[in-house]
Amino acid sequence: MENRRLNSRRRTLTTGRIITHDPFSTVGCLVRNTSDSGARIEIEGAVVLPSRFELLFDGRRHDCYVAWKLFHHVGVRFA
Repeated sequence: MENRRLNSRRRTLTTGRIITHDPFSTVGCLVRNTSDSGARIEIEGAVVLPSRFELLFDGRRHDCYVAWKLFHHVGVRFA
Protein backbone atom coordinates (compact mmCIF):
# COMPACT_ATOMS: atom_id res chain seq x y z
CA MET A 1 0.00 0.00 0.00
CA GLU A 2 1.36 3.37 -1.02
CA ASN A 3 1.89 5.98 1.70
CA ARG A 4 0.49 9.26 0.35
CA ARG A 5 1.29 11.35 3.43
CA LEU A 6 3.50 14.36 2.90
CA ASN A 7 4.72 14.48 6.51
CA SER A 8 5.42 11.84 9.13
CA ARG A 9 2.80 11.30 11.83
CA ARG A 10 3.26 11.76 15.56
CA ARG A 11 1.09 9.67 17.85
CA THR A 12 -0.88 11.65 20.37
CA LEU A 13 -3.91 11.21 22.56
CA THR A 14 -5.26 14.62 23.45
CA THR A 15 -8.70 16.14 23.63
CA GLY A 16 -9.84 18.66 21.08
CA ARG A 17 -12.86 20.71 20.02
CA ILE A 18 -14.38 20.88 16.56
CA ILE A 19 -15.81 24.33 15.90
CA THR A 20 -18.32 24.87 13.11
CA HIS A 21 -19.70 28.24 12.07
CA ASP A 22 -22.81 27.59 10.00
CA PRO A 23 -24.55 27.04 12.37
CA PHE A 24 -22.14 27.67 15.24
CA SER A 25 -21.55 24.60 17.38
CA THR A 26 -18.73 22.76 19.11
CA VAL A 27 -18.12 19.02 19.41
CA GLY A 28 -15.53 17.25 21.52
CA CYS A 29 -13.08 14.85 19.91
CA LEU A 30 -9.85 12.94 20.50
CA VAL A 31 -6.79 13.81 18.43
CA ARG A 32 -5.10 10.46 17.71
CA ASN A 33 -2.14 11.58 15.60
CA THR A 34 -0.81 14.74 14.00
CA SER A 35 1.62 15.87 11.35
CA ASP A 36 2.60 19.27 10.01
CA SER A 37 -0.14 18.95 7.38
CA GLY A 38 -3.03 17.30 9.23
CA ALA A 39 -4.42 15.02 11.93
CA ARG A 40 -6.57 11.99 12.60
CA ILE A 41 -9.41 12.64 15.01
CA GLU A 42 -11.98 10.40 16.64
CA ILE A 43 -15.56 11.51 17.25
CA GLU A 44 -18.01 9.67 19.45
CA GLY A 45 -21.58 9.28 18.29
CA ALA A 46 -23.36 10.30 15.12
CA VAL A 47 -22.02 13.73 14.21
CA VAL A 48 -22.42 15.30 10.78
CA LEU A 49 -19.38 17.42 10.01
CA PRO A 50 -19.13 20.09 7.34
CA SER A 51 -16.27 19.71 4.87
CA ARG A 52 -14.45 22.61 6.54
CA PHE A 53 -14.19 23.50 10.23
CA GLU A 54 -11.78 24.66 12.93
CA LEU A 55 -10.00 22.19 15.19
CA LEU A 56 -8.82 23.41 18.58
CA PHE A 57 -6.22 21.36 20.48
CA ASP A 58 -3.04 22.03 22.43
CA GLY A 59 -4.08 25.68 22.72
CA ARG A 60 -4.04 26.30 18.94
CA ARG A 61 -6.74 26.60 16.28
CA HIS A 62 -6.32 24.91 12.91
CA ASP A 63 -8.50 25.60 9.89
CA CYS A 64 -9.24 22.09 8.52
CA TYR A 65 -10.65 20.27 5.51
CA VAL A 66 -12.01 16.73 5.78
CA ALA A 67 -9.70 14.42 3.81
CA TRP A 68 -11.44 11.13 4.63
CA LYS A 69 -13.99 9.57 7.01
CA LEU A 70 -14.29 6.01 8.30
CA PHE A 71 -16.97 5.39 10.92
CA HIS A 72 -15.97 7.59 13.88
CA HIS A 73 -12.47 8.40 12.58
CA VAL A 74 -11.82 11.48 10.44
CA GLY A 75 -8.65 12.51 8.66
CA VAL A 76 -8.23 16.26 8.32
CA ARG A 77 -5.85 18.42 6.33
CA PHE A 78 -4.77 21.74 7.76
CA ALA A 79 -5.51 24.68 5.46
